[in-house]
Amino acid sequence: MFGIIDGIKLGAGILAGLALYHLYAVSVGYPSAAREARAGYVLVAEKTAAEARAAEMERQRNAAAQATEEHRKRLEAAQASEQAARDTLENEIRSYELQLSEKNRACAVTAADRDWLLKH
Repeated sequence: MFGIIDGIKLGAGILAGLALYHLYAVSVGYPSAAREARAGYVLVAEKTAAEARAAEMERQRNAAAQATEEHRKRLEAAQASEQAARDTLENEIRSYELQLSEKNRACAVTAADRDWLLKH
């Protein structure tokens, strides 16, 4: 049978075993806690990566919209400049034709010649 001393030895052995397991678990980490932490980390990492991708896509979309707007403004400015040049040329042509008509002379340039000159 068991004596009191055997019970104390058995209790001390169990406490020593629990203490060793606790020291191991604290130093290495509880396996279940590590699994849960990794699972949580994976979700957080995937969420962070998805947010980063979304932010990058939005940044690229904004940059493309800004570039498109700048291109549109430059195109409008170029078209306005070309129209102003055409208007100036038309005014110069009318002025020259008026000067010739005042001197009772006519311009020998036809509309086809004028179009060719405007294109080149």
